[in-house]
Amino acid sequence: MVLMKMKFNFQKRVKLAQGLWLLSWIACVCGAITFTLGVFLKTELRRRSEVMDNTEIHAVPNTLMMVGLASMGINIFAGRICQDALDPSRFPRWRSFLQPYFAVAVFFTLLMLVAVIMSYAMKGNLEASLKIGLKNGIRFYKDTDTPGRCFQKQTIDRLQMEFQCCGNTDFRDWFEVQWISNRYLDFSSKEVKDRIKSNVDGRYLVDGVPFSCCNPSSPRPCIQHRLTNNSAHYNYEYQTEELNLYTRGCREALVNYYMGLMNTIGAVVLSIFLVQMSVLVSLRFLETSMAAVAGQENVEIETEGYLLEKGVKETAKEFKDNVLKFLQLNQVQAAEGGEQKAEAGAAAPTS
Repeated sequence: MVLMKMKFNFQKRVKLAQGLWLLSWIACVCGAITFTLGVFLKTELRRRSEVMDNTEIHAVPNTLMMVGLASMGINIFAGRICQDALDPSRFPRWRSFLQPYFAVAVFFTLLMLVAVIMSYAMKGNLEASLKIGLKNGIRFYKDTDTPGRCFQKQTIDRLQMEFQCCGNTDFRDWFEVQWISNRYLDFSSKEVKDRIKSNVDGRYLVDGVPFSCCNPSSPRPCIQHRLTNNSAHYNYEYQTEELNLYTRGCREALVNYYMGLMNTIGAVVLSIFLVQMSVLVSLRFLETSMAAVAGQENVEIETEGYLLEKGVKETAKEFKDNVLKFLQLNQVQAAEGGEQKAEAGAAAPTS
């Protein structure tokens, strides 16, 4: 059963070719936009790579860049086909290339859809990556003299100020790590000695946070040390006071930022996917309607165009059979090649 059969007279075929030529160049520009969005997202992710544990999330921008470039090539090719479709004498030369062209075009178009799905589905991976990355970033905050970690303090401070956040989950994360380097501790001080002795791991832990956690919108001067000690500050209650620190954790802030970015990109790429599908469907109608013109003296005859020559199930089964035959043929050829090499090795004279 032919799927989506339509009749095309000469004027309809001309309008289809002209409209498709314009649509293919619009889709080409859309492919460039997809590539640009992939580059932008890749750059944004690399900017925060120091607070990410892995690069699995980079699969989204990498896929976008790949399908963007492929889309430009596919649509330039489609534009050339549309030009030659206006001349029945030149169109037949493309027929042998159209089947592999459609296979490649459908693959990359579906890959575009996969990129859209990934942009919505990668929240768990992103959150897990940031959880470990931020935890390590806070732990290495003090290591300004350690090669490879020299800029960790600067990275965390800039991150907390830019995203108006503090710590991994919240500001209390800073209570659990020694974020002040031993270089700046007075070990002759009784307070420092007592704090280090009171800790099993010998770390200098304080109920304080770095300056970058301070919220400049607060009317009160920033309280960043002895946060849990009510008697250390005038008119201060730790449990009830609205602290003049950022209360949101940086993991939440970064997840919201990147997911907002990827969701927006996903919506744009989904629109581009629909444009690309329109190009492929229109090109298929043009190809099948022009096939009947080949070899005819009267090129203005009415022809039929369709999307699939058979039903969806029949086409899928035929495609599956062709793939299996191709794989079996490759296996047979590989086996024959192995036997020939073995025979040649056995026939070779020994020295």
